[in-house]
Order: sequence, then C-alpha cells, then structure tokens
Amino acid sequence: MKVLVIEDTVTSAAVVCSWLINMGLNALHAHSGEAGLEMFKSERPDLVLLDIIMPGMDGFEVAHRIRQLEEDGAWTPIIFLTARADDNDLQRAIEVGGDDYLIKPVSEIVLQAKINAMRRMAQMRESLRVLTLKLETANRELQRLSAVDGLTGIANRRCFDESLLREWRRCSRSGLPLSLLVLDVDLFKSFNDCYGHQKGDECLRLVANTLEKSTQRPNDLVARYGGEEFTAILPETEPEGAVAVAEAMRASIEGLGIKHARSPVAPVVTISVGAASLIPPRGDEHGIPMLVKAADDALYRAKEAGRNRVKAARGVIRVAGAWAGFGSSPH
Repeated sequence: MKVLVIEDTVTSAAVVCSWLINMGLNALHAHSGEAGLEMFKSERPDLVLLDIIMPGMDGFEVAHRIRQLEEDGAWTPIIFLTARADDNDLQRAIEVGGDDYLIKPVSEIVLQAKINAMRRMAQMRESLRVLTLKLETANRELQRLSAVDGLTGIANRRCFDESLLREWRRCSRSGLPLSLLVLDVDLFKSFNDCYGHQKGDECLRLVANTLEKSTQRPNDLVARYGGEEFTAILPETEPEGAVAVAEAMRASIEGLGIKHARSPVAPVVTISVGAASLIPPRGDEHGIPMLVKAADDALYRAKEAGRNRVKAARGVIRVAGAWAGFGSSPH
C-alpha cells in the first residue's frame, strides 16, 4: 500500500514516514502542494496524508484538485493531518474531498487506526464497484436475452414489436416509407413429421441465419414471429425495394437445398413471403396492426397461389380513416 505524505515541514514528515514504514507501508513524501499533485499523478497512491498550511498551494486546494484528477469511480482516501483545530477548517476539509481530519500532534497508534479504517473503507468501496460492474454486465445480458429468440438466436417477437413501433414513429416524423415482410416456411409441419423435431429446429436456425444475412442496413430487422413464421422490418424502403428483398430471401432459402421429401412445392425447403408498405401517418400509431395485417394477407395470397413465391399487398392500406401507402404490385 502506497501512502503519499504531503507536508512541507521536514521533521514532521520524517516522523510520519517512519511510522508508515514501521506499519509495512510504502511512504512517499512531497514537500509542497504542487509537488504532491505531480506525485499523485505519477504514483497513484492508495492513501494521502495532507497538511493544510503549506507555502503556495494549501491543503484545501490540493484535496480539491486530487478529486478532479481521479477517474470516474476512483476514490483515494485523504486524511488531513494538521495543527489547525478550528471547526470551520474541519468542515471545509471534508467539503473539498477529505475523508478524515487529525489534529497534530497525533500518535502512531491513532494514525495506524485511522489508516486501517480508511483501508477497510477502500476495500468495501472496491468490492461495491466490482459488484456494480457485475450487475451491470448481468443486466445487459438479460436485456440482450430478452430480445433474442432462444432457438434461432435472432430477434424475438418482443424485439420485433418494439422495433416496429420505433421505426413507425421515425418514418412518421420524416415522411419516409416503411415496409414489412411476413415469411412462412412452407409445409413445415410435414417437414417435422418426416425428419423429426431436432431436424426441424436445425432447419429453423439455418433459415433464420440466412434471412438475417439477406438484410444489409443497420435499421433492418429480421425476427422470429412465432413457430415457423418470420418477419422483416425494412425502414425507408419503397414497395419495389421490399419485393426485391423478399425475392432475394425466397431465393436464398431455396438455394440452401434443405431436403423436404414431403413438399409438393419443391424437393427442398422453401418460404412464402407477404410484403406491405406505407408512409406512416404523422402522430398516429393505430395503423401498425393494419400494416401487419396487410403483409399477413399478402402471405396468405402467396400460399394460395402455390407457395414458394412473394406477394405484395394489394392497393393501399387504410389507416385511421384515411388511405395511406402505395399502389398495388404485380407480384
């Protein structure tokens, strides 16, 4: 343990330093406030013993500057060791950052007791800091897990709901389009029946990973909506762009070549995709379910048309008594 003694009186400093050495501590001595600050910066002591009356910078200013030098969360105990016995000096010493106040002359026993008390406080503070860091890390991990689907590792339904609301508000403020895809693994129940649930889980993980890789922009989000159904939020995306992304996703899943012997659609796993786009009305969030329904209805049409294809929402989406969105797509 390093103890910095900032004291201009040589004899007094020598006595205190000898006591510290007898306690098994590493004693450092600075003859002035300025020198003490420089030594504090270079040595980073564990404890500071500080006189008040010194030429140039007094102890009050030294303590104040030490607190300014410390990094966030750091704390170095400061004990004032002075001949001044005025209560106002004690009050000011605590206000500028001191932790204790001893009036000279002080005995070696008292000084050692005070140092031991400061050491215990420092240990408790360090333990609290470590515990706080662990709790912060645990909380961040819990937040991450609460937004992640346990099976596939991509965003879950809760994360989807929060992200869709956030992007709806952002696009509403800026007057930008917002597109939504709803995707379904074709005839997944038959796949499970044929290959078993373990293979089914592996299939969903691979599909999820492939869909996520199909999006490029930071604000795009692919989420597992439930079961074998997935969604993709595409902010600032026109209908044509949304259909293009959906078609790329469809092709990438078919390209995986996951065998599906019981599918009348194709010999491999495929997906059907519904797409819907609109410009969210300013200040109105009631249209969010309408956007989801429009994409879901388009998915239903894709399935009705034979699956393994993309369909876009027809016409426009009715939101809060007004028409919003874009024209119909030929897909």
